[in-house]
Amino acid sequence: METITNFISAINGVVWGTPMLILILGVGLFLSIGLKLMPILKLGTGFKLLWTGRIPDPDKKLKGEISPFNALMTSLSATIGTGNIAGVATAIFMGGPGALFWMWCTALVGMATKFAEAVLAVKYRETDADGNHVGGPMYYIKNGLGSKWTWLGTAFALFGALAGFGIGNTVQSNSVADALESNFGIPFWVTGVILMVLVGAVLMGGIKRIAEVAGKLVPLMTLFYLTAGIAVLIVYADQVPAAFALVIESAFNPVAAQGGFAGAAVWAAIRFGVARGVFSNEAGLGSAPIAHAAAQTNNPVAQGLVAMLGTFIDTIIVCSITGLAIIVSGAWTSGENGAALTSFAFSHAIPFGHYIVAIALAIFAFTTILGWSFYCEKCVQYLFGIKAVKPFRLIWTLVVPIGAISSLDFIWLLADTLNAMMAIPNLIALILLSPVVFALTKQYFADRKADESRR
Repeated sequence: METITNFISAINGVVWGTPMLILILGVGLFLSIGLKLMPILKLGTGFKLLWTGRIPDPDKKLKGEISPFNALMTSLSATIGTGNIAGVATAIFMGGPGALFWMWCTALVGMATKFAEAVLAVKYRETDADGNHVGGPMYYIKNGLGSKWTWLGTAFALFGALAGFGIGNTVQSNSVADALESNFGIPFWVTGVILMVLVGAVLMGGIKRIAEVAGKLVPLMTLFYLTAGIAVLIVYADQVPAAFALVIESAFNPVAAQGGFAGAAVWAAIRFGVARGVFSNEAGLGSAPIAHAAAQTNNPVAQGLVAMLGTFIDTIIVCSITGLAIIVSGAWTSGENGAALTSFAFSHAIPFGHYIVAIALAIFAFTTILGWSFYCEKCVQYLFGIKAVKPFRLIWTLVVPIGAISSLDFIWLLADTLNAMMAIPNLIALILLSPVVFALTKQYFADRKADESRR
């Protein structure tokens, strides 16, 4: 077992190493330039489309199963999770406050990546035997690049199907169980059983029920967490300007050891900021477009504008609140790491802060299980056909309590490795299909301009 672990560790060091981070950032920067910074400049347009896309189309004039709003919420259910609470804290613990700056940079170029993923997912989606729309990297690779590239789509689906059981299932249920046991004394197995029942009840309803739950739970939980985070910033309001200055300064200068912080070089800030940013918002990994492919829309670009908001909300808003709370409170020099660091920051600023973080972590992890179940399901469906969906849902549900009571060091390592390997086929496809994205985007905004001039 030790040999296998060492082998997987070596692969992990490669797939999450410098070349991969450069590739993810490079593709995002390439798409941003090709789109002439449109995702940043048209952020307001994205929010307008999100607001108008709250209600499902009753007349079915728009192709798809769920509203554009719920498609984004399903995507966010999988991305807003442990990465926003524990991941940000780990980035700051390992790379110093400057890591937050590099997370922001990752998000700004990641918006273009997420936009392109959703555009292609809707453009090349298919209708399965049940009449539901399915899409994602495996479909835009197959339908966009042609039959000679099908093996690449199959590789993505295989990596996604396997990675999900770790990164989107067992690791998440374990995080919930750990948070509830350490803060409320609830036994691990009790959490596992309750989670299994809840997940099973939602999953058996398919994407519509997942989207309904995500559409209600994700906005409420995000607002709850952000309110608590803003309360921390209000308590330390006099430290906020200095915190921003420290983030910028630390992004380009080494940080000396102080208190429980071991010190960090600039390279550490870049490495952990980018890595944790990608882990949090998943831009480039190819997971989110699977959800956006089910959106009710007749225009791929319109859904792309909604999809890119996921990266903005996840990293620029939620991760920033976590990171700034850790910095302004001085918790970053405490020596704590992960979720414990975020909990330390909140609990020293507001009453019951550690309970708030525990509840947020539990609910975010629960919604991540739901979001990733859909991603994995579509990967399994692509590989084995629609008959594999119901057995998959049953297996996924039964694995939840196993994760809650198990030691997951190896599972985490394997899933983290496969998660990165999902990005490789997806990034190749994004580069090769970028002319399609650019052409569709140009046509969309030309048509909007023409419509406005006729009014």
